Amino acid sequence: MQLNIGIVGAGGFAHFAAKAFLQVAGINIVAVHDVNEAVAKELSSELNAKIYTDYDALLNDSDINLIYIATPPFLHYLQSKKALLANKHVICEKPAALHVKEAEELVTIAKTAGLLYVVNLMQRYNFLYDVVKKIIDEKLAGNFLHGFFENYASDENLNAEHWFWNEEKSGGIFIEHGVHFFDMFSGWLGEGELVNAFTLQSSINKKITDRVQATVLYKDGFVNFYHGFNQPKILDRQELRLQFEYGEITLYEWIPVKIKFHGIFTNEQLEKILDQLPGASVVYHNLSEENTYKMKGRFSEKNFDVHVTIEHGNTADKQNRYQKMVSALITDQWSWIKNQKHVRTIDETNAVQSLNIAEQATQTAKGYSLF
Repeated sequence: MQLNIGIVGAGGFAHFAAKAFLQVAGINIVAVHDVNEAVAKELSSELNAKIYTDYDALLNDSDINLIYIATPPFLHYLQSKKALLANKHVICEKPAALHVKEAEELVTIAKTAGLLYVVNLMQRYNFLYDVVKKIIDEKLAGNFLHGFFENYASDENLNAEHWFWNEEKSGGIFIEHGVHFFDMFSGWLGEGELVNAFTLQSSINKKITDRVQATVLYKDGFVNFYHGFNQPKILDRQELRLQFEYGEITLYEWIPVKIKFHGIFTNEQLEKILDQLPGASVVYHNLSEENTYKMKGRFSEKNFDVHVTIEHGNTADKQNRYQKMVSALITDQWSWIKNQKHVRTIDETNAVQSLNIAEQATQTAKGYSLF
């Protein structure tokens, strides 16, 4: 069986995604559409694919099974809707739409027609996501208490006229970018509730919002999400931390490729953690000569065997990891197309739930004033 894909939007990320899709045997990219014929030709020549400058003509191509949408966010809802109504499966870049009600409509159309509809929230295909999930679910460091994600992102390739800064086209930073991380944390901690949110304008251009902050409350603790797009590319960096009763996890890069885990554990807990991170480095911190140690905290006493710092991964691996995640996503979704009993890592509900928090944060921030 083959899966024939038509790409909509021939920008830089479409080039990257196409390479990741083609890592999977049986997948073909047969057509490319972009309103800019020059960029469409560039990608189509790379892929030996047909060019369509008219979207409806692309949708009428009976060879195409699935439409992959990589256009700016304000186009996602209508392009996805037209593709689903043309009986095509859809994978769309984030966000699903600029409004939750639109995303919910797309889900309804897809389910009624028995079609695939999913947004590329690929963070859950990272093996480090699974490592963290296991640590939380098995309470290997005790209960979760607090977390944060800090995104010090580059604006180097975002000139003042770029659609990214135009909320009518991007939805704003929470919607255009934050959905990835709202989805990731809800996978770890369960569905969250927005507590507050606010935004700040650029000190250089007051028409541009370049910093956003939101706090989301989960069952066991709260998480702060910060996104700032105001750094030179060479200083672009991200850090994510989860604090537990007996330790903390730190992840590096917006696609986590490096993990550091510091805490106190029993030997059994340490073995379970290291089983998830083959080749990890372990630093044992000095304690007394006793074999078992005791600590007090949270109004109770705990026995433990080791106080360690564990590190695994390399930030230089980001592009390779990213490609593997996108390949894993298309493999997972294609498995569902072939057999709808297949349970996917992400499905249409991820798109709606993450957008719901993002839209709430965007609206809440509009009613908040620092001055």
